[in-house]
Amino acid sequence: MKILILCTGNSCRSQMAHGFLQSFNKDITVCSAGTEASGQL
Repeated sequence: MKILILCTGNSCRSQMAHGFLQSFNKDITVCSAGTEASGQL
């Protein structure tokens, strides 16, 4: 199974959801992404 978590900034909630979902099952692929780049790393 593949899951994409998409939000605007990808700075907090989507990354937390990524880790939360990945912790349930290591066989799923979870990716998170943002639609608006902040210009900072």
